[in-house]
Formats: sequence, C-alpha cells, structure tokens
Amino acid sequence: MSTHVKGVDMLITPKECFTITGLRNEGKQIERKALENFNKTQFFKTCMRNPNEEVKSFGVGKLSITPRILKLLIVWILTPRGSNHVTLTEEDLMLLYCLVNKVKVDWVSTMKDHMFKEQKLNYYKLPYAILISIMLEFFEVDLVDELAENLKATCEINQSMLN
Repeated sequence: MSTHVKGVDMLITPKECFTITGLRNEGKQIERKALENFNKTQFFKTCMRNPNEEVKSFGVGKLSITPRILKLLIVWILTPRGSNHVTLTEEDLMLLYCLVNKVKVDWVSTMKDHMFKEQKLNYYKLPYAILISIMLEFFEVDLVDELAENLKATCEINQSMLN
C-alpha cells in the first residue's frame, strides 16, 4: 500500500507494517471462501441466548454476553463503521466466528480492506486514527500547524453501550 502525504511518499510494505503495528500479513482473509465451515445462520444460533429461537434477523439483542462484547469490539474498534451497530453484517459474523473459534485472521488485510471501503461508502468512517498518526510519525511527515482533535469521554465504550 502506498500514499503521498505532504510531500512524503509512504510505501507501507509488510515489513513496515510489522514495525509500526506488530501485525504480520498472515492468517485467514475474511471472506466466505476462506472459511469453509462457516454458515452464518448456524453460527449465529450458537451465539444466541436462546439457540432454539428462530432467526429472522441478525440483531445484537439476541446474542449472549460474550458474543455481544466481541461484536462491540468488532464494530467499534477492529472494523469501525458509522452506522447500524445493531445488526451484524456477514463480515461481522465472520470476524466473530474467527474470534470465537480461535481462527487466525490476517488483520493487515482486513484493516486495509476496511480503509478502502471507507473511500467508497459514505456510511463508513475513516478508522484507525491512532494508527494513521503513528504511520505519519514513522514516515516523518511534518504535522506542525495541523488540526488535531482530542478524544472525548463519549468515544469510550461505556455501560449503556454494553447494555
């Protein structure tokens, strides 16, 4: 992946990515063909508080506590998006499946794909502000006189979100 910021070419190879994030470019990519045993309805039922209930939608309200917390981790931190945090997408379910079943995920590829989605889809927000800041520092991009936004307490996952 490469970009050009304020006169600085930033070529992010697997080596730089590992140096910056500690993440290696290995593991399963989050796509249906990579997860042979994945059936979203069957898996969702295993995560429900009442697995005997019929699945009409993939809403977070039906999940037991552990999958619900993992879902918050997925949609707010790992692959954040700007809307509809109540319904699990197929990608959310595949990530949840990997976390629950200890399947190694290619997080570099997952994060990169998510950032490219942000460019194409209006409801995605540019994720990983801290990661991008670290990358800008790593490549010695001059950030003097740039606008900065401090994180607010409302950015934290609190009890009402868990409920």
